[in-house]
Amino acid sequence: MIHAFLPAVIDLVHKAGDVILPFWRGDLNVERKADESPVTAADLAAHRLLADGLRALAPDVPVLSEEDCSIAPEQRAQWTRWWLVDPLDGTKEFIAGSEEYTVNVALIERGRVVFGVVGVPASGRCYYGGSGLGAWREERGGEPREISVRISPAEAFTVVASKRHSSPAQERLLAGLAERFGDLQLANIGSSLKFCLLAEGSADCYPRLAPTSQWDTAAAQGVLEGAGGEVLDLRGQPFTYEARETYLNESFLALPRAAEWREELVQLARALD
Repeated sequence: MIHAFLPAVIDLVHKAGDVILPFWRGDLNVERKADESPVTAADLAAHRLLADGLRALAPDVPVLSEEDCSIAPEQRAQWTRWWLVDPLDGTKEFIAGSEEYTVNVALIERGRVVFGVVGVPASGRCYYGGSGLGAWREERGGEPREISVRISPAEAFTVVASKRHSSPAQERLLAGLAERFGDLQLANIGSSLKFCLLAEGSADCYPRLAPTSQWDTAAAQGVLEGAGGEVLDLRGQPFTYEARETYLNESFLALPRAAEWREELVQLARALD
């Protein structure tokens, strides 16, 4: 089953990648936003393309983008369905010349992800999916390949970690996992590709006990959920996107839904909460 909006959103994500690519590894005028995070002309060009395209696709569905997020929580609380967009996730990686940056678009309904699309402009690859829809990885111009999480570790238990962000709590959680599974294999990768690595069965768990924003996670969460995974808060409850005063996420755990060690992970996380 494919959501009616999904093909058009995949096309828009590819087009946003095409807009970004001419700036990649070129001369960038990097500015700083109020929170000191970097923004470039590539971020803004992708934002304009996606915002215009999504409004044309569904005029009644509001767009919440990292580059246009000055919307009062009281107004957002009235929305039942909206687009959650990160036009260029991994801006620091992009500025550094890395390939590990993405374009993220998610459709949210009553706080839950309906589907998400994650584009990788440097390679042309695209991931997409949603709970009850399935999940796919598609090379540009190729046939989509259905992906799914792995329930048991292939060899060493592989944990996806952030290249740039950790925390003492996350280190304690990793130590607890190592006690349970032995030596861990760490897979370091940037941006929302962390979720995608889990969704395609190349890793076992992605705990995040350091800050993220809603637009960083929603699209890739949709891919993971479509692939048989889930994202939980540290109390073991589903990770959702209701309107709040802040766009910052709580800590979370991303994992295969049917993993036999699910409750052990939740108990480890609860001890840290």
